[in-house]
Amino acid sequence: MISLSLRLKTIATLVPFGARVCDVGTDHAYLPIYLKQSGIASSVLATDLNQKPLENAQKNILLSGAEGISLRLCDGLSGVKENEADTIIVAGMGGEVITEILKNCVWIKNEKVTLILQPTTSAEFLREFLCKNGFAILSETPVCENGKLYSVMNVRFKNTPFSHNPAYYYIGEIPHTKDGILYLKKQQKRVFGCMKALENIKEKQNEYLLYKTVFDSIESFLTENANGT
Repeated sequence: MISLSLRLKTIATLVPFGARVCDVGTDHAYLPIYLKQSGIASSVLATDLNQKPLENAQKNILLSGAEGISLRLCDGLSGVKENEADTIIVAGMGGEVITEILKNCVWIKNEKVTLILQPTTSAEFLREFLCKNGFAILSETPVCENGKLYSVMNVRFKNTPFSHNPAYYYIGEIPHTKDGILYLKKQQKRVFGCMKALENIKEKQNEYLLYKTVFDSIESFLTENANGT
């Protein structure tokens, strides 16, 4: 059995048993191999934008002896048909990139399709897109790996667009776990940096006040958590 990093293992735990998986930007294909070796996925379509990663993926698949994994060269989900997958994994990319991939695929707007998303940056950008376009974030799992903090999102389309207060897009559905609190503090630190950079710029006061509101909301959340309320 192939060994996965904590981040990839966390993603694997969210894949429904018997799923037909599409792993977007598969890179070395470690996750597809694990999903087949463990019997979690019935099939895996691994895609990548560039040929070289697919060549590396093919070598790893052959060495592992895993069957039921197909490779495809395409941009995001542009080369994937609706009947080929019911579980979509988009991980290890920036929130803006993941958002563009989702924007360009109509058929993921289906309640039967599971989306497992793991942005490396700009998670707030992705959360806002999801909420305003009818997707529900069912859960988030914070992961601390190699000194970096990520959130793995479990998402489904519910066809009910809605807006949250600005702080939600930074903290989402992060649970009150040890790694969850670390994630919130990381997000608060990012917001603080943006806030301070705009504090003395007269024409940017609206943006400054928005960041301050987000900062105060996260601070309130952390204080309540520390007090056990």
